[in-house]
Amino acid sequence: MSSHLLLTAAAEAEHHVPVVAPTEADGVFSLLWLIIALPLLGAVVLLLGGRYADKWGHYLGAALPIGSFVISLMCFFSVLGRDEDDRQVAQHLYDWIQVGGLDVGMDLLYDPLSAMFLLLITGVGSLIHVYSIGYMAHDPRRRRFFGYLNLFVAAMLMLVLSENYLGLFLGWEGVGLASYLLIGFWQHKPSAAAAAKKAFVINRVGDMGMALAIFLFFVTFGSTSFSVISENAAGASETTLTWLGVLLLLGACGKSAQVPLQAWLLDAMEGPTPVSALIHAATMVTAGVYLIARSNFVFELAPTAQTAVVIVATVTLLWGAILGCAKDDIKKALAGSTMSQIGYMMLGAGLGVAGYAFAIFHLLTHGFFKANMFLGAGSVMHAMDDDVDMRHYGGLQKMLPVTFLTFAMGYLAIIGFPGFSGFFSKDKIIEVALTENLLVGLCALLGAGITGFYMTRLMLLTFFTKKRWADDVHPHESPAVMTVPLIVLAALSVLGGVMLAGDWIVDFLSPVVGHVEHEEPPLPAIVITLLVVVVVGIGVALAWFFVQRRDVPREAPRDVSFVTKAARADLYGDAINDGLVVRPGGHLVTGLVAADRSVVDGTFTGGSFTVRGVGQGLRRLQTGYVRSYALSVLGGALILVLTLVAVNL
Repeated sequence: MSSHLLLTAAAEAEHHVPVVAPTEADGVFSLLWLIIALPLLGAVVLLLGGRYADKWGHYLGAALPIGSFVISLMCFFSVLGRDEDDRQVAQHLYDWIQVGGLDVGMDLLYDPLSAMFLLLITGVGSLIHVYSIGYMAHDPRRRRFFGYLNLFVAAMLMLVLSENYLGLFLGWEGVGLASYLLIGFWQHKPSAAAAAKKAFVINRVGDMGMALAIFLFFVTFGSTSFSVISENAAGASETTLTWLGVLLLLGACGKSAQVPLQAWLLDAMEGPTPVSALIHAATMVTAGVYLIARSNFVFELAPTAQTAVVIVATVTLLWGAILGCAKDDIKKALAGSTMSQIGYMMLGAGLGVAGYAFAIFHLLTHGFFKANMFLGAGSVMHAMDDDVDMRHYGGLQKMLPVTFLTFAMGYLAIIGFPGFSGFFSKDKIIEVALTENLLVGLCALLGAGITGFYMTRLMLLTFFTKKRWADDVHPHESPAVMTVPLIVLAALSVLGGVMLAGDWIVDFLSPVVGHVEHEEPPLPAIVITLLVVVVVGIGVALAWFFVQRRDVPREAPRDVSFVTKAARADLYGDAINDGLVVRPGGHLVTGLVAADRSVVDGTFTGGSFTVRGVGQGLRRLQTGYVRSYALSVLGGALILVLTLVAVNL
């Protein structure tokens, strides 16, 4: 990596921004706890209410996140008028844990970073809830589904509102539980049950990193509070901070599906489509990015850990993009896209102060256009009798006009078409990457070109090319309860770039993630912009050449290149995990069990076995026959006499 990424801890300390002591909550901020409590209440009512709530439970489930969104919006407008040093508000609810030297309160922290996440989670999450009213209309367990959705949103809100790592971890684990329940919601399908278990287990690996990081925080700083750790971070050794950064990165890799803990993400598409939108756009996969940005006071003082973030992000953004090129399942193609786009966000966060704000900016715009496209995919599936194979689509733009137009807005945003939200957010990350490290910047640029290819391929297979659906399939537009959220998200996909106007989002987030004047990029900004557009255009043109100009078979051809086979097999991610973790782990457990039985158990049971063996041997001498005893006495006496005679001779 370049010297820009391998700064010394002393140099990085110049950019270190301690968390400003927050003011006490008053006015509208006294309602912070309600933002979490409303969807949590919905989860309790819907999951414990029984069948009497079946008729109206979905309406309650959709209304409560909207209530949280309204409060979040009120808080946001209230904080806008404050000075930079006064944009952080704390609310103490109660003393949570007081054991020995560990004193943790159930405390909430509202600042510019959590404000952005609250609007995304509650805003996009509410639209997904409304969409689900129509999408899950005929599911007999719809009430339970909305209960799980509410639990998911409440856990994610806890994650981003907590003032300390322990509260964050509470939400972190709640998100993991809710994702398990939602991915496996249709548990009658073996594939859905297996996908839920896979997501749960892989995330536990990342969670071990998070748990160890929290332990190390307490041992090092005597606290898990963001403000306490931030104020004292510069006094810790670089080795300790590096370990903290690596452990936090491990946790982020699990939740945000970054290499090497990415294998669960595509399988998670087994859940209902609104779940895919919620996980991939507004909640779960963004948690890792939030963790890195929130922990900037660690990574700015641990350049090695920061470099590790950049490496993982760069590999992941290319990995996910390659997967997206080979998938015929429309949701899995979008899932590969999510992996890649989260990689861009992690890259921005790994680039430090110069990239934190742009990472969050891209996270927000991605939440708009990716939720739009996932819900659009659900609308297509709704029209195609739940068929997810894009090879069975074609020519749907006339059959589904609203779905097509809204999906097209998301498509233009994600490829970075000039004027759309992704054009502003992703291009800024590429610009910073080219400035900090040429190789990393070129990889990010290549990823943009691949994005243009796989997203154009998806558009062509679905809405253009020749009709390929069966005669008994009758495509039709979705009801208004599903299309209205699509229209809102499409508008946000187009207009989301306005957040960069005048560097507004950079200035707004600066009290949390810091701000530094950007170094001059290797090329003028306008040249970089044109370069990105050209590279994306090449990807679009290649997709047009290979897809639109050729007949698309209904079945995927088997005679393909090794690269295509590898991409279809998720670049052998499962095989790699099996070889590096699962099988060695199985052998380790088998060996430990054998050692436990032979060594540990043997240590405690060996003595009893010896005594029992001696007793069994002596028992055979106790026959109960007098003649045997007499013979034994005679034999003993004879031996004694012979011994005495031998001694005297």
